[in-house]
Amino acid sequence: MTQPALERFLTYRLHVLNKITDRDTNRAYLAECGIPLGEARCLAAIGRYAPLSVNDLARAANLNKGQASRSAQALVDRGLVEKTHSESDGRGVVLAPTQAGMAQYQRIIDLIARRNDEIFSCLNADEQQALGGLLDRLIGHLQAAEGNEED
Repeated sequence: MTQPALERFLTYRLHVLNKITDRDTNRAYLAECGIPLGEARCLAAIGRYAPLSVNDLARAANLNKGQASRSAQALVDRGLVEKTHSESDGRGVVLAPTQAGMAQYQRIIDLIARRNDEIFSCLNADEQQALGGLLDRLIGHLQAAEGNEED
């Protein structure tokens, strides 16, 4: 059986889509918010789900713990996030947005919404809904398989 060309595999195309959107979104975050993509994603997660531990932030922002920790510290250094010691874990920290962080969070969310509209503008409403449903199904399938591997 002949395999399709590399650029026809779904995983390859998803990777290309991810690289293009990350590149363009990083430019937009830098131009409009003054922070790089990783920090913006972390602030979006902290603004949405605070208070968060670094481990929780890593999961919410789809980063590894080291990336989440570095981004969180950069956000603390910028005055956008405050870091306090966890009452439940003496060694852990809890992250929450500052007032300036919440203002930046709103700019980021507005930018995410606008970028989402730009990216999906080539699809009509029915196509967007169908694609969203298919992506949710794929994510659920892979998450279930991941959960089974942990048993």
